[in-house]
Amino acid sequence: MKKEDTNRTKWIHLRLTPSEMNLLRSRFEKSICPKLSDFARKNLLEKPVVLKYRNQSIDDFIAEINRLRNDLNAVGSNYNQAVRKLHSLQHVPDFKNWILSYEEDKKMLFESIEKIKICVFKMAEKWLQ
Repeated sequence: MKKEDTNRTKWIHLRLTPSEMNLLRSRFEKSICPKLSDFARKNLLEKPVVLKYRNQSIDDFIAEINRLRNDLNAVGSNYNQAVRKLHSLQHVPDFKNWILSYEEDKKMLFESIEKIKICVFKMAEKWLQ
């Protein structure tokens, strides 16, 4: 049997309007085709094109978790600064101010942890449905 030649040596030149090109590119971006030419070829030859599937609830969850992670990092940084300051304090009035500041940081930390718990619980409920 003769092996089929898979080299692509023929060209098609195609002119598109800007709106047609935008439509083509937006559909291409939704596909998993590595190149625009592969996407166009599959469409022209009526071959199946596999599209990316995005789960919006997971995207929202990831965005919320990233925001909460940033909040936790900020609170952790504040806490570390407060502990460093505690080690440098030498007078009793300074301790009183540090304790008040520490209580605020601790409250913010627990609020952020509670938000994360609620967010994870909501996502678990969606997945279990």
